[in-house]
Amino acid sequence: MQMNKKDNEMAANMGTDMAAGKTDMVDSSAKVDKTDNSDKYASRCAWCGVEACCKDSKDNLPIFCPMDNNPEISDKALAIVNSPDYNQFYQESARIEHDGYGRWPRVRETLELIRRMGYKKVGLAFCHGLVKEAEIFAEICRENDIELVSAMCKTGGVDKSEAGVAEEDKFEPAHFEAMCNPVAQAMILNEAKTEFNILLGLCVGHDSLFCKFSDALCTTLVVKDRATGHNPVVALYQKDGYFQSKLDLNNK
Repeated sequence: MQMNKKDNEMAANMGTDMAAGKTDMVDSSAKVDKTDNSDKYASRCAWCGVEACCKDSKDNLPIFCPMDNNPEISDKALAIVNSPDYNQFYQESARIEHDGYGRWPRVRETLELIRRMGYKKVGLAFCHGLVKEAEIFAEICRENDIELVSAMCKTGGVDKSEAGVAEEDKFEPAHFEAMCNPVAQAMILNEAKTEFNILLGLCVGHDSLFCKFSDALCTTLVVKDRATGHNPVVALYQKDGYFQSKLDLNNK
């Protein structure tokens, strides 16, 4: 469902819950009932046409705006960002956004963050399918005097069946097929005491497990997408075009 300008004004001024597809009017000035178990107050920033947060304004907030419903979250988040553990990291990230906006590719931004944070040892968790790209990035790091510890997804050489994957779910049933091992990748980099970890092409879900078990903060350099040449935003641009059928869960 696509919201037009009129829909956005309704969502903001009348409190219509557009994200849930409801048309019942709700008083946007009413106090939030914290005992209400419905989802009408759930944050739906993707549907908002007001974007008051970008304008330093608290006017005409939609009923689903977290700034109105959970204002304490911003205070808690700011306290974390301003803590000694994370403040420099946040500030350097903001400076890099400013300094290289529209000029530096993500590879350069990543290198800048490493340099500005003074990291001595950096980890790279990469997919076997992008081993060439991993090699190129390792070369760039070496040229910039960055010590890189790398771990490929197939590390351990464990068959997928050991993780409960059925033979029919392998590409070649009844044959050895090494599992992606994101937890092992994280453990290898943890053991090396890397200060910052970079993800390069890990599978959907496997990247989640890696971030979960990584001791160090992580960033993604490349998102793997075999159908788009590793450019997943193409599918969003082509939602109503060439990729329409590919985005339908009922269409295999």
